[in-house]
Amino acid sequence: MAATVASPVMHAELEPDRCGSEEDNRGVEAEEESGQQQTGPGAAATHNRLSKLPLSRIKALMKTDPDVSLASQESVFIIAKATELFVEMIAKDSMVYAQQGKRKTLQRKDLDNAIEAIDEFAFLEGTLD
Repeated sequence: MAATVASPVMHAELEPDRCGSEEDNRGVEAEEESGQQQTGPGAAATHNRLSKLPLSRIKALMKTDPDVSLASQESVFIIAKATELFVEMIAKDSMVYAQQGKRKTLQRKDLDNAIEAIDEFAFLEGTLD
């Protein structure tokens, strides 16, 4: 019996202009065009992880809340993915302010500027003090 490996839809494939560079997107397309799918124990090591954050740590953080007694793997994964997207969004928005200052390194004032200027980050006002 031949086993096939289903690859998940990557966020970069859906919105190439927002995630990753053009070179990264070409690499994804090249893998898809090659049509060669690996199976067996070595296949998992060659594919990117779905979450870049350690799920065990996120689960431990979730359990520190007294209202959370059980956390399913799916909920832990969703929280991890949401956290990744949040960090990516605030970093990109802060980078705009760093580039306006002709810098390549994010500084605290760039985060403060992004938090003040963007309504979605209003809940963070005063947290970095």
